[in-house]
Amino acid sequence: MTTYFIQAALYLLVAVICVLLAKRFGLGSVLGYLSAGVIIGPITGLAGEETNTIQHFAEFGVVMMLFIVGLELSPKALWNMKNRLIGLGGLQIGLTTLIITSLGIAFDFPWQPSLVVGLIFSLSSTAIVMQSFAEKSLNKTDGGQAAFSILLSQDIAVIPMLAVIPLLAIPAYFGMPETVSLVSDHGNISLVENLSGWQYAGAIVIAITLIVGAGHYISKPLFTLIAKTGLRELYTATALLLVISISALMSVVGLSPALGTFLAGVVLANSEFRHELESNIQPFKGLLLGLFFITVGAGISFAVISDHFFLISGLTIAVIAVKAAVLLSLAIIFKIKKSDGWLLTLSLAQAGEFGFVVLSFSSQSQALPPEWVSILSPVITLSMFLTPLLFIFYDKVITKKYIVVQAKKKADNIDKKGQVVIAGIGRFGQVINRLLMANGFETTVIDRSTDMIDRVRKIDIHAYYGDATDSSLLYTAGLEEASLLVIAIDGQENILHLVKHVKQFHPHLPIVARAYDRGHGYLLEEAGADHVFIESYFTALEMSKTSLQVLGFDEKKAEKAKSLYYQTELEHHDDLYKAWGDANKESYLFNNFIELFVSLEHEMRAAMTSQVNNDKEES
Repeated sequence: MTTYFIQAALYLLVAVICVLLAKRFGLGSVLGYLSAGVIIGPITGLAGEETNTIQHFAEFGVVMMLFIVGLELSPKALWNMKNRLIGLGGLQIGLTTLIITSLGIAFDFPWQPSLVVGLIFSLSSTAIVMQSFAEKSLNKTDGGQAAFSILLSQDIAVIPMLAVIPLLAIPAYFGMPETVSLVSDHGNISLVENLSGWQYAGAIVIAITLIVGAGHYISKPLFTLIAKTGLRELYTATALLLVISISALMSVVGLSPALGTFLAGVVLANSEFRHELESNIQPFKGLLLGLFFITVGAGISFAVISDHFFLISGLTIAVIAVKAAVLLSLAIIFKIKKSDGWLLTLSLAQAGEFGFVVLSFSSQSQALPPEWVSILSPVITLSMFLTPLLFIFYDKVITKKYIVVQAKKKADNIDKKGQVVIAGIGRFGQVINRLLMANGFETTVIDRSTDMIDRVRKIDIHAYYGDATDSSLLYTAGLEEASLLVIAIDGQENILHLVKHVKQFHPHLPIVARAYDRGHGYLLEEAGADHVFIESYFTALEMSKTSLQVLGFDEKKAEKAKSLYYQTELEHHDDLYKAWGDANKESYLFNNFIELFVSLEHEMRAAMTSQVNNDKEES
């Protein structure tokens, strides 16, 4: 027992240090975990034969990750992805397999093992890619969505791959005995080992039906019953039971556990217990994924790599190059443009963890000889290890390139001038623009995002590319004849600079400006903005009103409390603004501003209490 504690402590210590350093230098946690594995394994030799055992256990983190991904996709959303799942995903697997198989045949290898190798390398790493997407908030980008579609297609494709590979075995060519054993070396239990084809298909249909049926008819009453107990640990245990049971069911019928839990997640995506399930599974997923990455790093054999350095290095580069070429071509065909196309290309150019599964199965079924397996295994590992570096290349080179290209683009020629000039057409500016247009006011919109401009032009909005802080562009936009300037651009300094510039040369033009917070609002007022709105202030007021209603206030009483709060703040606005200005000039006066703010809070509470008492007397 002591030995296990020491090993666990060493694993965690090295992992924490490496991940902290990796995050500190902007390299991402995945590279940190992989580096920790290299240190624990081949460099120091702290990890021994237990690495493979731990890796099989840690692969359960991938299963949990796909369950969480499924929870975020409703069945309708999954159905909407069908074109990309079949078209984009199918073409990626097919073309990658075809090219690698053709290369194998060109080097005088039989087509059967060449096809097996092509199938193995057509798969990418769901664990590394999805974790990196989550860290860098790339999940919702067009490139991220396309990559996810391909990864899901690959997970589904593993099933027919495992069915086909035994048929491709030619043991005589490799001088292997004519016996095939498909019994797993991990003590797996199979209910479909001796079934015929149609019986196996029936078992798969029954297993999937059980998952869907349980998700629809059993999950709600079960989780409702558990919620009534108030025992959070019971909820956690049930969430784990759900994932583990589905994984076991998928395994005994010869399907991917990850695919099964993903399907369960999709079924439960519309459940009211979705967020609770996700929060309970998330910590286990994170830890197991981290452990999985450590074992990948620890599994690198420097001895094998040094003995076959040029062969393994060449194969690794070739695999990444072939997959990148296929993915970039598909990005062009499916119109995944600009940086999104490069994100798709670079994120999926590696081999994946399911490649180890297919490789091991190929060895057991005698489709590949042991000497091939010993070479291909480090190729998969090295390609996975290089993936975080490809993400760094995307961050440091690709995204900056497109930012620079966009910055160098000349501003549009503004040929139509409106009564109102709106600077910024993001989530904030769009609402203002739509309301003004709906009431008959012509607007001229300026934004520095080409994607946003292209989007709003499709709905007949006069939008132009350019930097709203550029005085010459403002002139051509008709600022001199405009009745109003609305500022909704990003960046506190940009907003402040624009207000100062406009008020200097057009002092009589009314300005309505967005502020990020109270302090920024005071700065804009000081610069001359006529009307300043803190972007989240009124949303917070409405949420406060709703909160009061949930807590028992009727709508009239809640509205009165909200109005009283707003009116009290409005009455003290000038005093707070003056105190803020004095504090900015003389730092020792900052305490006066704080005291005034605290006194406002006390007055607010007193006013609320008085209102409550008045309401009681009236009732």
